[in-house]
Amino acid sequence: MNWTAVGLERTVGASREGHILVSVDEAADVARVPLMLNLLLDRSGSMKGAPLAAAVEAALQLVDLAGPDDFLGLLTFDGVAEQRVAMCAMDDAGKKTFIEALAEVESGQGTALHQALELGARAVQRLLVPGRRPRLLLLTDGEPSVGPDSEAAFEALGAKVAQGGTSVHALGLARHYVPEILTAVTLPSGNAFEHVDGPEGLAEALGALFAHLFGDVASGVEVRLCPTGFSSIGCRHAYSTRVESDALVVMVGELSRAASRRVLFSGSLGTGAWNAAITGSAVARGDQRHQSVPVERVDGASAEGRLVLGVGLELDLVGAETGAWLALARRDLPRAESLLDDSERALRDLTGLGVEGLSGQRHRARLVDLRTAIERGDGDFPLLIRRAKSAQAGTHVSQVIPFPMGRLKH
Repeated sequence: MNWTAVGLERTVGASREGHILVSVDEAADVARVPLMLNLLLDRSGSMKGAPLAAAVEAALQLVDLAGPDDFLGLLTFDGVAEQRVAMCAMDDAGKKTFIEALAEVESGQGTALHQALELGARAVQRLLVPGRRPRLLLLTDGEPSVGPDSEAAFEALGAKVAQGGTSVHALGLARHYVPEILTAVTLPSGNAFEHVDGPEGLAEALGALFAHLFGDVASGVEVRLCPTGFSSIGCRHAYSTRVESDALVVMVGELSRAASRRVLFSGSLGTGAWNAAITGSAVARGDQRHQSVPVERVDGASAEGRLVLGVGLELDLVGAETGAWLALARRDLPRAESLLDDSERALRDLTGLGVEGLSGQRHRARLVDLRTAIERGDGDFPLLIRRAKSAQAGTHVSQVIPFPMGRLKH
């Protein structure tokens, strides 16, 4: 694993700021870790027709990609959750069982989301397959209507599942899911939820997730930072964090082949010199690995310095954008306009830096949509807010999907 840390000092008014960007990646030719995943498939009434057909097709793609060393399970849920296929190896017999179960999936009524996550986690945590970390992949288009439905209940469940060693991934389909709930269940394991507007985009969105899952080379990635010379310092990315004595520990999640994970730390500097002792750790094929990561001090005009600035600007951009959508939903047009201005300013600055991989192009279309919605003073606010929050979740955990969709065909 390749760990790097670059440090940048900036003067803002009368204050000094310190920024440290920690990155980790792995070569594309490193052998992947076999997958152990329970697919939680929403079959509620709103999934009837094209959405459910697209979901089943995507699940068939998952089975097709899996090899005999991979273990998959299938849990379907409407008002009741049921483990339709127990966790099993994807040899010929396992694939046959999985495909037959998918052929029998029909839509029902209700959405027992909390129960589905509980039962799904229980199923993968009962089975030990050495060298494989248990995972859940939740696909839902609805908000919970059966069982616990509060954000607090799902925050507690997400933390419990992650503490049990299971990683949760999720995809929200169309406009009915609750982004706060998907964040609550995925964030404790260092993941972001994805979003897709309708069934026509489901195969591509799940293809991106599959590329990440089938490219996994390490889990339990953590960054431990012990600063000196800072009066305060925090993690800009929305990973789960904890404080241990004088150190800040950030739980990054999984690492995929040829992908990068980034963690940006920013804080106020005192009057003297500054630095940080950084340790990166991860579990690769069952082995716990630790590595000391020295901080390389860089100038803001260098390529590395511009990357640090660019990552910070992207976080500023998406944070202001999300706030603008929320203000628009409250009909607070002046605040929405002000936050949009902040987003567009951050986008201009980001584009001006010319940092490879941070062009800002993926944000531009959303800001155009936001500008149009503000000028009209109306729009499909729940859907647009979900889009913004999904973009925020993806950016805040800095998860890069490395493989093009064309390589993932059923």
